[in-house]
Amino acid sequence: MATRNQALRMSPANQSPCEKGDCPLTYHNSHNTKYGTTACYNFLVEEAGTRTMTKMPIHLPNLLLMLVVTAVCFETVAGFSNGKVTDACKSMVPNHGHHSSTKANTYSITVDKSIFSPGDQIKVTLSASKSGTTYFKGFLIQARDTGRPSADAVGWFTLVNSTASQLLKCGHTQGSAVSHTSDAKKTEVQAIWNSPKNAPPSVQFMVTVVQHYKVYWVKIPGPVVSQAGVTPGPLPSTTTSAETTEPSVLPGPFNAEGCGTRKSCLRDPVGCDPETDPLCSYLSFSPEGQTVLFELSGPADGYISFALSLDKWMGNDDVYLCVRDGDRVDINAAYVVGRTHPVPATESVLTDMAWRLSDGVIQCRFRRNIHIPQDHNRFSLNESYYLFVANGRAENGMVHRHDRQPLISTSQKVILGPAENLSGSRSPVLIKYHGAFMLIAWMTTVTTGIIVARYFKNDWPRRALFGQKVWFQVHRALMILTVLLTTVGFALPFVYRGGWSRRAGSHPYLGCTVMALAVIQPLMAVLRPPPDSSRRYIFNWMHLGAGTMAQIIAVFAIFLGIHQQALLLPGPWSTGVLAGFVVWGVVAELVLEFHRRGHFKMGSKDTEDEEEILSNPKDQSNEGTLFKKVVLAVFLCGNMGFLSVLLYTISSV
Repeated sequence: MATRNQALRMSPANQSPCEKGDCPLTYHNSHNTKYGTTACYNFLVEEAGTRTMTKMPIHLPNLLLMLVVTAVCFETVAGFSNGKVTDACKSMVPNHGHHSSTKANTYSITVDKSIFSPGDQIKVTLSASKSGTTYFKGFLIQARDTGRPSADAVGWFTLVNSTASQLLKCGHTQGSAVSHTSDAKKTEVQAIWNSPKNAPPSVQFMVTVVQHYKVYWVKIPGPVVSQAGVTPGPLPSTTTSAETTEPSVLPGPFNAEGCGTRKSCLRDPVGCDPETDPLCSYLSFSPEGQTVLFELSGPADGYISFALSLDKWMGNDDVYLCVRDGDRVDINAAYVVGRTHPVPATESVLTDMAWRLSDGVIQCRFRRNIHIPQDHNRFSLNESYYLFVANGRAENGMVHRHDRQPLISTSQKVILGPAENLSGSRSPVLIKYHGAFMLIAWMTTVTTGIIVARYFKNDWPRRALFGQKVWFQVHRALMILTVLLTTVGFALPFVYRGGWSRRAGSHPYLGCTVMALAVIQPLMAVLRPPPDSSRRYIFNWMHLGAGTMAQIIAVFAIFLGIHQQALLLPGPWSTGVLAGFVVWGVVAELVLEFHRRGHFKMGSKDTEDEEEILSNPKDQSNEGTLFKKVVLAVFLCGNMGFLSVLLYTISSV
């Protein structure tokens, strides 16, 4: 993919949505989701300040618009490797999520003259050493004033080969930098530098070279050229802050000793120890002088991370990543703007970095200053924040969206505050209530209400409750409760998300269908014809069909719901419990149905609304009534048992 081979990447703060990784063709985007063209268009509209477009009807004008948007996405995704990296002009640092290589580079910059006059031209050549690396993919060449190396680029360039290089506007001068046009392998590029009339006394050429995405060198110093009659002064240091010492390897795993007394800890499961539990997600921090020591551990194929946040939503957060890269781990600070890919820090703010890999577990340790005033993206550690702990996959050092909902601290914590054991959850409270309400409604109240209406009509033939037969009042009360629970549960995810969730798959669509059928059922009941009406059978079939369809779809929606990131129940045993829950209700209904049809030599058919639908066995005996009551009692006991286990599990995630 284009994003894997990009050479110099623009800062995400100024990228279009497609360049940020939200385009359908980018796999490693921040949401780890292959959006459709419509989703990419929605992001474009949102940037313009309008957030109302969510779907596009398939007709000719919109189809043409989709094609145009797709073309834009193709172009901007390719832009990751097309060298249009004006946002890297100042620092000359590519935004690749890695530090520049500390190994000696094997590239050279040469010029065809060392003395110039204003208006002169100098040929600049960048080449790969034949004795070292024989190619490079990306580059950025500039000329800087040797007296002010941090100032804007000086002069402008003329291209020698427009297929391999292009001009960029760095600062106020068009063509003041040269970059690559593709990620093709190159051994040499040339450009002509034009000296301005107000040229400084001496100029040094600098280049950033990208061998491949993870290996690059920043501001490789080139030759210094001087104006005629000017003696060049001493060269400034060319060491960049992006270069840093490599993290060391931890001699052994760290543990939870001292949690709550010497250091604050956030753990999942509660009380776990990263030294002995490979499934333990663990974050600890302890102030030491003017710094804070952080320890992070968790099971992951690619990375573990934590973030400091002002709220419980991803966005505008101070992030720290430990990313597996082969048999080593890169430790970086980053910043998240909205729900986008983390933007790595251009300067290293971490010290005493160390890491360990063992049996699918990543551990890393590092230290950070309490205050970093020069970096506005790094939060001061003497304030209170919510803590996020997340893990996920990484490919070639690039992180994907986390596979599970992050572990989020229950409340804000002052990083420099007293040591304590922190509590947290991977599921928001509103989503927990959503799951609980739907379970109660569609696994307990609906099933019980159906059993009462279908098999217990004759057990209270002469009894009345508020002017209606007992079985009918019980059935109606349970169904009204189902509709109320479904309505509230249906609204909660929308309240939490602030709208529609684009990453929940088919679950929300099934939920909308269930909600619609749940509303239709009582409306049909209100409009039903009298029992002796010739058209009563139409209502009977419609009521039975809509109710059965709603119950089946609700069960599928619940199975999908317990695997959503926002409510990911531990598996596979939780799926087994839910399956047992469903089977228990089906078995209870089958037993009662067989009994009613006379297969157990006791029982008869219920009358009234189902006489056109069901068969006509003999009348029930008292013994048959007792049997049904026993089955109902056993069913309710088992149903409440399954429900209690699942509700407890939901409260624990």
